[in-house]
Amino acid sequence: MDMFYDGLRAFGGLWTSPFYYLAILWVAWHARKQTAIERKLFSVKLHTWWREWGRTVLWGAIVGVGVSIVFLFIGASVTGSALLLLWIAALLLSAFRIRYLCFAYAAGVVGLLQAAIGFLDADSLPGGAAMLVREIEAVHMPSVFALVGLLHVAEAALVYATAGRLATPLFFEGKRGKPVGGYQMQGFWPVPLLLLTPMAGGATGALPWPTLFGGEASGWGAVAFPILVGFHSLALSRLPRDKARSSAFRLAGFGAAVLLCGAAVFYVPAWWTAALAALLCFGLHEWLIVWDRREESQSSPYFVHDTRGLKVLAVVPGSPAAELGIEPGYVLRRVNGQPVLDRAELHAAMRLNAAFTKLEVLDHAGESRFLQRALFANEHHQLGIVLCPDEHVLHVAEFEEGGLFSFLRSRRSSSRGAAYGPGGTPSDPSAHM
Repeated sequence: MDMFYDGLRAFGGLWTSPFYYLAILWVAWHARKQTAIERKLFSVKLHTWWREWGRTVLWGAIVGVGVSIVFLFIGASVTGSALLLLWIAALLLSAFRIRYLCFAYAAGVVGLLQAAIGFLDADSLPGGAAMLVREIEAVHMPSVFALVGLLHVAEAALVYATAGRLATPLFFEGKRGKPVGGYQMQGFWPVPLLLLTPMAGGATGALPWPTLFGGEASGWGAVAFPILVGFHSLALSRLPRDKARSSAFRLAGFGAAVLLCGAAVFYVPAWWTAALAALLCFGLHEWLIVWDRREESQSSPYFVHDTRGLKVLAVVPGSPAAELGIEPGYVLRRVNGQPVLDRAELHAAMRLNAAFTKLEVLDHAGESRFLQRALFANEHHQLGIVLCPDEHVLHVAEFEEGGLFSFLRSRRSSSRGAAYGPGGTPSDPSAHM
């Protein structure tokens, strides 16, 4: 019962933490930015920002409960000071690259610092430096690695479950300078954690269940702290749901590897094991990004028109196309009996019958589907279909890898004479928190 009340007090303290509100505001800003990009490129919004914001906050809370429950059986020691160090390290790193806003990198940096300062005498340092050294020395790295691993496994579950909602269709400049379609898959989830951690004068004695790290402390208390979990990737060579699922499996594998690193550091407590685990935590995460980038650069673009017809990039929710069951990746082959190979032919075919339309589309398997529907006033002029770009497109997204506060910028192309829309660079197609 004492543990229960201690947990309630810690949970109540979560709502006074500025980090949680900063995370929620960041998610809201990202959702609004997503809607603004869609309006700029397609003159319609494919997502409602406040609904997406509400879903991400809800899913983040659910994941926080799950991670907190699993952490009960680890017997880990993650103090508020250790979590604060991780947040500070992540924020400092993100000033250089946005993808560094991730506890995998922060844990790697803290682990390397702890291994390095093991050779220092804190008593010989000035007051502030000595206090910082002692705080870093006190971080229980096995518990930190376990937390990072669990968060990435949870992130994998979020990416897998919300594949469609993560994706924003965009136009990109292809390898040969021609525009291609694709999806930016990006999401952030504020995850409130309630972690049981050993502490002097804790609310209870030894834990009544077996734990990974022993859990033999004389007293236990609860620490509540928010975490921001984020994911970013590009889907240019396949459907976003397929890309999300493969990314989810890779993230889960990375999380399992970091969990094993935490166990190794606990059972082999030496400076070199902590340093090796920190390097692996940092390096494996970078390798995931390199793997993703190379995979996209070596594959052919999926969202381009071909000789069969016009390929669908996206469908406006609630539109006639959505009611007909048309999906991204489908190909418009015939409209009102006429073959369509460009936008002019599409619009001409639709004008053949202003009150009714008949479509022949090719699904993902290349099989023909015949669809028909009455048309009404004030409906989308293209049935709510967003087509892949052609050579006449005015805007494409250009991504530049920058720091946390770098914003999407526009530039002008001398060859096209067209304004380029906002974005950040395909040279960094994947980042995980």
